[in-house]
Amino acid sequence: MLIHLHTYGCQMNQYDSELVRTLLNEDTVEWTPSPEDADVILINTCSVREHAEQRALGRARQLVHLKRYKPWVRIGILGCMAQKKQTDLFDEVPGLDWVVGPDEYRKLPWLIADEKSPKLLVDIDSGESYDDVFPVSISPPTAFLAIMRGCDNFCSYCIVPYIRGRERSRPLSSIIAETHDLASKGVSEITLLGQNVNSYSDGDHDFADVLRTVAEIPEIERVRFTTSHPKDLSNRLVQVMAEVPQICPMLHLPVQSGSNRILKLMNRQYTREQYLEKTRMIRESVPEVAMTTDILVGFPGESDQDFQKTMDLLEEVRFHGVFSFRYSIREGTAAAKLPNDVPEKVKIARLETVIDRQRSISRELHESRLGDTLEVLVESPAKKGDGFLMGRSPQDEVVVFSANGTKIGDLCSVKIHQVRGFTLVGELVS
Repeated sequence: MLIHLHTYGCQMNQYDSELVRTLLNEDTVEWTPSPEDADVILINTCSVREHAEQRALGRARQLVHLKRYKPWVRIGILGCMAQKKQTDLFDEVPGLDWVVGPDEYRKLPWLIADEKSPKLLVDIDSGESYDDVFPVSISPPTAFLAIMRGCDNFCSYCIVPYIRGRERSRPLSSIIAETHDLASKGVSEITLLGQNVNSYSDGDHDFADVLRTVAEIPEIERVRFTTSHPKDLSNRLVQVMAEVPQICPMLHLPVQSGSNRILKLMNRQYTREQYLEKTRMIRESVPEVAMTTDILVGFPGESDQDFQKTMDLLEEVRFHGVFSFRYSIREGTAAAKLPNDVPEKVKIARLETVIDRQRSISRELHESRLGDTLEVLVESPAKKGDGFLMGRSPQDEVVVFSANGTKIGDLCSVKIHQVRGFTLVGELVS
């Protein structure tokens, strides 16, 4: 049986797709990159924003047409959009066979073996963390590792707690076992994943314990993590980042807005002042840290003054990178009940303002690297051409350089002599 799996969305979705591959990894299954060749097509979806849903729906409708000349093909939508839309998907994508939520992946082998369709599997299991399923398909030297699932924060604009359930953390012993498994396959850099990793708790250990323990495994040379909620960024966590050299000096800390009024409407559970204090704390303890963030513009009620406060915060913190979005209604969330009173053209203009200014800030920060020698973990051949490799600095900066005998998985020193866009170009230092 040939199976095609296509993934939309965040790193957690990418990790979930590897869980699916593992659960379906049998002698009778082969994976194909071509949906036209497949007997089974699975689409792992994101529902955080409307645009992500529309892309996945459009792709599913295209693929259903394959049944015209291959009537045995079966197609399933997995993940967040499956959990959110449920039976509505069978109407929106006529010919769809399966709708499977994020907590039901263990049933996929049975589902595919059963020829009856359509089927809906969308129960939320508060105990499901897939802690005994270690992904078999990885691409060393880097890998993702999910340490928890779900979210308890209920930000007013966010659908995640409703479709991924409440927070549940894997036992630390399971995380360590998977880390050893990844290390045995050649992984030397791990990114720990969760909707809010720094609220991790298995009853006996917190996230600082996880970071320290993973970093102690000899084969693991770098540890990253995402995403952190500002309210849970503790002194203890920052101390571990400062003390343990394997933990990369980078932090994704979503702020969403610089206005206290909007932050309260968003139910973010911190103020602008508290957020800025957290950034000062991390920079004092880890001076070389690179910070990134999320910004959401056009939230219901956002005035020009509110937006300007966001821009002022952008100037004050000077993030290395920003993931910026304009607000879209997510039915079922608290914000969906608020009047969507920011015109679309205003949302677009504000988004462009954020992108343009942050592009300039990021360029300035990249140019400040000229002449620096960076430690680079080599990840892949570079798009630049033969003889060039691509890797990343501890701050997650993309670095391209001439190979000169180095290979994927090596840690090497590269002196930066040029900036091309947001890529650093350098040469090996012997």
